[in-house]
Amino acid sequence: MAPQERNSCCDEDRQSGSIDNNLSNIDLSGSFVNKGFTNDSTDNTASSTDNEDRKKVTDFDDLLPYVGEFGIYQKILFLMMIPFAFFVSFVYFSQIFMTIVPEQHWCWIPELANLTVEERRALAIPPKTDGPYAHDRCHMFSADWTAALAQGRTTPDDEWPIIPCTHGWEYNRSDVPYETIASQLDWVCDKDNLPATAQAIFFCGAIVGGLVFGWIADKYGRIPALVGTNLMGFAAGIATAFCNTFWSFALCRFLVGLAFDNCFTMMYILVLEYVGPKWRTFVANMSIAIFFTLGASLLPWIALWADDWRRYALGISAPFIIAAATPWLVPESARWLLSQGKIDKALVIMKKFERINKTKIPDKVLSEFTEASHKAIKESEAESKTYSVLDIFRTPRLRRNALLLIVIWMAISLVFDGHVRNVGSLGLDIFLTFTIATATEFPADTFLTVVLDRWGRRWLACGSMVISGIFSLLATAVPVGGPSASLAILGRFAVNISYNIGLQYAAELLPTVVRAQGVALIHIMGYVASILAPFVVYLANISQELPLLILGVLGIVGGVLCLLLPETMDTEMPQTLADGENFGKDQRFWDMPCFPRKKQARSEQAPDEQAFSRALPARGSRASVRASVRLSARRGAGAPV
Repeated sequence: MAPQERNSCCDEDRQSGSIDNNLSNIDLSGSFVNKGFTNDSTDNTASSTDNEDRKKVTDFDDLLPYVGEFGIYQKILFLMMIPFAFFVSFVYFSQIFMTIVPEQHWCWIPELANLTVEERRALAIPPKTDGPYAHDRCHMFSADWTAALAQGRTTPDDEWPIIPCTHGWEYNRSDVPYETIASQLDWVCDKDNLPATAQAIFFCGAIVGGLVFGWIADKYGRIPALVGTNLMGFAAGIATAFCNTFWSFALCRFLVGLAFDNCFTMMYILVLEYVGPKWRTFVANMSIAIFFTLGASLLPWIALWADDWRRYALGISAPFIIAAATPWLVPESARWLLSQGKIDKALVIMKKFERINKTKIPDKVLSEFTEASHKAIKESEAESKTYSVLDIFRTPRLRRNALLLIVIWMAISLVFDGHVRNVGSLGLDIFLTFTIATATEFPADTFLTVVLDRWGRRWLACGSMVISGIFSLLATAVPVGGPSASLAILGRFAVNISYNIGLQYAAELLPTVVRAQGVALIHIMGYVASILAPFVVYLANISQELPLLILGVLGIVGGVLCLLLPETMDTEMPQTLADGENFGKDQRFWDMPCFPRKKQARSEQAPDEQAFSRALPARGSRASVRASVRLSARRGAGAPV
């Protein structure tokens, strides 16, 4: 998942030399090169620092080798990501196990309480000859039950009228062996849309939370935002356990939504900032592939262990209080401090890295870094040009790419979240099916780490989306149960790959000057699509095949649309609006990184093609771009449009 991320490579302030260089894909020196695809000449050894021809320290990434790119302190911070990865998985998935309803339920009739379940159903519940259930789940016969029992009746009278349930429902708890809020409040039949509505309200909270905590992160720092969002998740999660009505539950889930996915993203970005480029891919992918996947896979078993939805809500919310200790354990973002002109505080943090990693930053290097930081701040203050997200819609090619990115990301978000929440309609044990489907995150992330910088984004995004769609459609053509669940899980595996590609595509394709705002817009539109996902899954109440049919069609359409975008692998990120407009003009529809066509001699290229020279491919910091998508959405969304 990695799960649907203000940082360096997505920051419009980059144009002016801003040092808010959270992940430093773009050099402050002005080269604006996607470092994920350039050779890393940095050497961690002490001897390299004594080299007279060493690179002059101009930005934060240049300073990292002197304190260690993945030393003891970075390893400690990496392990500190574990609770926050668990928290975001709890926030995202927990509501599924609070609102599931046993598939078999029928009207409760108090007068027949002394009969067995089979006798009650045989006497009072109308039978059904079509559909997956042998009895009606929402209606009952209307009769004088006292008289019927006195007569010794065991079957209904054909003259008895059929009416909706009047005294609530009783449930067969063989598939969901504990009480959920949905079964407690009888969210079935004419109220069976309430779980989907509550989930949609959660995603509305996520949109607001992205704006609010993104502003806090920019104004007061990453640590206050990290603590605030987790404490919000703690308070609202605890309050959820005491809800007794739909609207109180919906309000609490809206407030929990404020914490998604900021409760992990802030920590994710912080750790990546302090890790050298060579290690960012490992840290970014493994934190999600291992920690997030493990947390999500444990959720259904925590629900079964708690054996009650209230205890479950308390159990998964109480650990969030651990985040209150974060200011004493996790350093503030040095890049944010630099962007605020607090250079001395940033250097204090780097001294702490020196002490724990047992390294030493030469005085000359510190002097160069301090001088470059002051210069960058002055240049940033002198730059008065501002850009709006509307600028990406002013020219035809850039407008087309932006609209494609929005539509594709909405399709990916809807398909991903639809697969996540459709596990209850696959005809198998929901707890086991959810665990297996969630576990596909690990191989998907691992596979993507290996092939993304070899096969490129465009064809891989297309292929994974189309494959997801095909598996989803095939799942509707086989018997419900093992065959359909297996195909749906394969569809989930494929869309996991698409989701992680989509996270960075926009960051690489949109120009620097509007990148943060543009990515934020795309990210928010993804949330809008996620709001629809619960209602797509709800269609299973009409026909069990409908959700997978819709997800399949969306997957194929979204995958085909990916081919209309230019490839971004081994290319420089566009800096200006003109760069963004000209990006990819030298590419052809059938171009594939695996089968490169012969290039024109540089002197024969058109000027706008020369603007995008290709860097030597290297697997350095794909994670930098991926992380930028996440945090830029919080930062850029608050920018004026």
